Amino acid sequence: MYMSSSTVKHTDIMIYHSVYQKPEALGEVLNGDRLVSAPYKLDFMVEKDSEIVCKKTLTKDEVSKFRKAVTKDYYFQMYYDDLPFWGFLGKVEKDKNDPSEEKYYLFKHLHFDIHYNKDRVIEINAKADPSAVVDLTEDKEVEVEFMYTVRWKETNVPYESRMEKYSQSSSQPHHLEIHWFSIINSCVTVLLLTGFLATILMRVLKNDFVKYAHDEEAADDQEETGWKYIHGDVFRYPKYKSLFSAALGSGTQLFALALFIFILALVGVFYPYNRGALFTALVVIYALTSGIAGYTAASFYHQLEGTNWVRNLLLTGCLFCGPLFLTFCFLNTVAIAYTATAALPFGTIVVIVLIWTLVTSPLLVLGGIAGKNSKAEFQAPVRTTKYPREIPPLPWYRKTVPQMAMAGFLPFSAIYIELYYIFASVWGHRIYTIYSILFIVFIILLIVTAFITVALTYFQLAAEDHEWWWRSFLCGGSTGVFIYGYCLYYYYERSDMSGFMQTSFFFGYMACICYGFFLMLGMVGFRAALFFVRHIYRSIKCE
Repeated sequence: MYMSSSTVKHTDIMIYHSVYQKPEALGEVLNGDRLVSAPYKLDFMVEKDSEIVCKKTLTKDEVSKFRKAVTKDYYFQMYYDDLPFWGFLGKVEKDKNDPSEEKYYLFKHLHFDIHYNKDRVIEINAKADPSAVVDLTEDKEVEVEFMYTVRWKETNVPYESRMEKYSQSSSQPHHLEIHWFSIINSCVTVLLLTGFLATILMRVLKNDFVKYAHDEEAADDQEETGWKYIHGDVFRYPKYKSLFSAALGSGTQLFALALFIFILALVGVFYPYNRGALFTALVVIYALTSGIAGYTAASFYHQLEGTNWVRNLLLTGCLFCGPLFLTFCFLNTVAIAYTATAALPFGTIVVIVLIWTLVTSPLLVLGGIAGKNSKAEFQAPVRTTKYPREIPPLPWYRKTVPQMAMAGFLPFSAIYIELYYIFASVWGHRIYTIYSILFIVFIILLIVTAFITVALTYFQLAAEDHEWWWRSFLCGGSTGVFIYGYCLYYYYERSDMSGFMQTSFFFGYMACICYGFFLMLGMVGFRAALFFVRHIYRSIKCE
């Protein structure tokens, strides 16, 4: 039987006994899990009554630490035959003589109830005896005798179904109702948005096409207006095209990573308490999909007639990994200073560096070479003029930041209900198992992002502003900024996190996740806008 110690090392508040640490997989170490052997001997089918684990004299300092742990509702998490179970360390009660005072008690007697089917363990629960307690209210030495009792009961539940009870917590009717309400809310948003685009944009575009066709038949010297007026500039390559291509490559890789993770989740790989499976999958799939980033970035850079493809590949490799690595270095230093299990051991850091050096980088370069040598050319339906037209003065709400605010609000409103459950799962250690609903929400997010970016791109072109490349990317990715704003709300209103370490870990790693969303959704927004712009300029005649 193993005891899990997360975040703060177990030895800070644990009674010492002969322990050994269980070897862990990469994902478990990244998750901050450190399993050590527990002092309880639970042999199969062997019942025990009030077996003594150890006798210990708690010092004043140890009593103070245990009292603090009881006050903060610390609990233990153990595993028996890979089945997780939990229990609180103690309890707080009102003093019978003086109700304004509180008494602090440490549990000293655990009851293990184990259910079995033939020769298989099916379920295990641990309950503390509420009458067997030690008073920790005063700072004084205390004699403690820790004990445990074991009971075995037969059950008809098959071995294959023993994990089902752990996945039921997020599938309870009232939770499912909220999830489905979230999806219906998001679907209504999508339908309204699509309806708006279909009626307004199509009608406007139809009128534009008719008007431009009529103008061609009329006098040739009539001045053009609207989006047709800038046809010679709309496909002018953007500034910083190497950075733009790198952002597209990184966004495409993260999109592929998300799809693969969803596929694994939907086929049941991430069952509850498959410890570290998600982190292992993230590291391995990110490494294997780096070829996609290299190919996409180099291919698009080649289409934009870029020549310095080595710098482009370096940018692609560092655009997401760079900030992530710097954030990790800072947060790992913080974790080491706090002696927390979230600090990665040196061996694990070496493994990650080797994966990046031997897998990620070579695949990135191979993808880049394939992209550079691809014969694809940029498909522009109209010719670009030699000199760019001057962009007319625009009102404040057509500037980049207000447009990003408008673009990010709708996609965020489609996912914010589901965000709470994801945050509670990642930061609140709750179980999340409804991956099918999450996948539907993800698809809705992509659709809304694409539609809103297309709409804003049309209005930008109609205002004769031809610098839409970066704008469409920034507007698509702006949902990532909204998610980071939600982090502030969650931290102050929904979580009990405090202290420098928890704060820095939460905002540090969430910044990296939101930055990843920014790159991924920015790529989606730009691809949708590019498809739309090509379509409308292909539909008209331009000199």
